[in-house]
Amino acid sequence: MKIIRIEAIPFAIPYRKPLRFASGEVDTAQHVLVRVHTDDGIAGVAEAPPRPFTYGETQDGVLAAVRQIFADQLTGLELTDRETMRARMERTVGNPAAKSALDMAVWDALGKTLNLPVSELLGGYTDRMRVSHMLGFDEPSVMVDEAQRMRDEHGITTFKVKVGRRPHTLDTAVVRALRENLGDEVELYVDGNRGWSASESARALDEMRDLGLTLAEELCPADDVLGRRWLVDRCDIPFVADESAVTPAEVTREVLGGSATAVSIKVARTGFTGSLRVHHLCEGLGLETVMGNQIDGQLGSMCTVVFGSAFRLTSQRAGELSNFLDMADDLLTEPLRISGGELTIRPGSGLGVEIDEDKLTHYRLDA
Repeated sequence: MKIIRIEAIPFAIPYRKPLRFASGEVDTAQHVLVRVHTDDGIAGVAEAPPRPFTYGETQDGVLAAVRQIFADQLTGLELTDRETMRARMERTVGNPAAKSALDMAVWDALGKTLNLPVSELLGGYTDRMRVSHMLGFDEPSVMVDEAQRMRDEHGITTFKVKVGRRPHTLDTAVVRALRENLGDEVELYVDGNRGWSASESARALDEMRDLGLTLAEELCPADDVLGRRWLVDRCDIPFVADESAVTPAEVTREVLGGSATAVSIKVARTGFTGSLRVHHLCEGLGLETVMGNQIDGQLGSMCTVVFGSAFRLTSQRAGELSNFLDMADDLLTEPLRISGGELTIRPGSGLGVEIDEDKLTHYRLDA
């Protein structure tokens, strides 16, 4: 079970339409496929989706971190040496997507070696999650049409609505149109990506008070410390910390400081090992959690459902698992299917997925 080689392969797959939100826009999945090879002939895989507008990583940066720093640090370790791996990678500041992909690829390799699904190694609570679909900035009619299509074609009835535009009425009008056209049977919640001030957020929430929102995520920056605490104190639905609460220490700071009442867990930035720590802390503090999305491809989405389904707490809410539907193609031999509003884990060892080598050859950027 010893690691003998690590690969980092850049690839690019276009989206059929860009996803736009307050902190940026994504029109191409410029990701990195990470492979961890062992002396038993096993290869574990994971996907690193760089998000420069949130965490400062780029595709080139992920490649450099994996190839020039982390590969040497991890090669020669056993797959079970995860705490040693974590300690060595943490000596390098930042690079969350690179570290997380390496961690998840190690878990995939371990599952394949032991002939066990990663979901069972983690916790094995259930084999599926309900799906939440993210709706990016657009005109109300366009966003309503997309939501209706997702409900009709995939059975999705939970929608995360990107907000944070100025004036805020652009977004409150969208949410109202969604509620009026989709009815009360769908769940709606909002994510501001830090686009509003605390006072703008408060006005927007007041205007949407009758729309039955279930969550509000990162409406204003956490660095606006007093304003954020004031907003969370008057918010009558769970206020989700996302990019402001990545590590257990940050979760503790934001929650005990009154700046959040729920937490988004994203395996794309904390891997499985770091996400376990965040999950256990949230469980101990009695916090609600949401399994978030870093605009992952199908491999990243499978990693999310594998982790989210493993625990009772993380499987209670719909996970953000569907944005791969907007990609023009993907790398898996067997594409993911959302049915009845749910995404299930795959049978088999590890993550239960395989990479289509022909597609990887077609989309890779370093061939």
